[in-house]
Amino acid sequence: MTSKSIWRVILVTALALALSATADAQVGAFSGRIGPSPGPIIAGVVAAIAVVVVIAVLVIHRGSEKRTITGCVKSGADGMTIIDDGDKRLYVLSGNTVSINPGERLTLRGSKTKNGKTLVWETRKISTDLGVCQP
Repeated sequence: MTSKSIWRVILVTALALALSATADAQVGAFSGRIGPSPGPIIAGVVAAIAVVVVIAVLVIHRGSEKRTITGCVKSGADGMTIIDDGDKRLYVLSGNTVSINPGERLTLRGSKTKNGKTLVWETRKISTDLGVCQP
């Protein structure tokens, strides 16, 4: 399910719940009810549920978002490594590294993981080839 379809389902559900308040018949000037009518209470509960669902979807989406790393690829003792231009950390490359060669400056799409104290970049795709590394 894509994020667009998730938002559509949430919006339709929230609107359906908000607009489906039951109508009460009033008998005379006093209906015998004390306190607020159930309409605002239901609307508040629906709004609270909608906020929780939106926050959960955003957290899940942000956590699963594919990230990128840019830097120069070097050959090391553990295999190929890259130093991220953003956080200046050294990552060991893993995953889809077939077309990656040492000495290239690349932007790689993937995710960060840890193997003990070693930072690992799980490469999914080469996003941009920026040419040869400059000394």
